Amino acid sequence: MSKTILVVDDSATMVMSLKASLEMAGFKVETAGDGVQALAKLKSGVKPDLIITDINMPNMGGMDFIRNARALPGLRFTPILALTTESQQTKRDEAKKLGATGWLVKPVGGTDLVKVIKQVLPGA
Repeated sequence: MSKTILVVDDSATMVMSLKASLEMAGFKVETAGDGVQALAKLKSGVKPDLIITDINMPNMGGMDFIRNARALPGLRFTPILALTTESQQTKRDEAKKLGATGWLVKPVGGTDLVKVIKQVLPGA
């Protein structure tokens, strides 16, 4: 059974490239353009095995999204990876406090991304 990954990013190009890499690696991919859309998907019954989110997005950024997602039933232990151009340690620490599992700095290659996913997602 293939694992589902929710990709949240306001860049359509980024979403397309991540989706392509992940689908090639055998994952099912759901996408959202910002935290608001992503939360709506989660509340409507999308159950990802892992979430990859950008940090800087309009409407609801990654930090708020992570905090809100962690509050939803069933998502307390879902791995959440922050994928962002930010590399500041303070931001990383804040994301970790809010519940992010890992932090990747863009651009990240498909193979590297899949490696990280396999580390944080048992059975992937």
